Amino acid sequence: MNPTDHTGSTPSSAPERTTKRARLVFIAFVALAIFFLAAEHRAHLFGFLPWLILLLCPLMHFFMHGGHGHGGHGHGAHPADGTGDNK
Repeated sequence: MNPTDHTGSTPSSAPERTTKRARLVFIAFVALAIFFLAAEHRAHLFGFLPWLILLLCPLMHFFMHGGHGHGGHGHGAHPADGTGDNK
């Protein structure tokens, strides 16, 4: 068998290998770009954090109140154990 003879390999394995390698290179490039952007613009990012926390407060209030019973006042029956509000 000749070393340059590729009759034993499947024709679809080379493009899959190239696609996988290209994907890994792209992910590495994006990771490096994010690292260097964060390193160079750290002051801008940290200056924005207090505003982000203030923005999270109303968002958490809006999205998390459904978890402890504030969502359905007056809709549906109370539990049969008598712990409901009987007004």
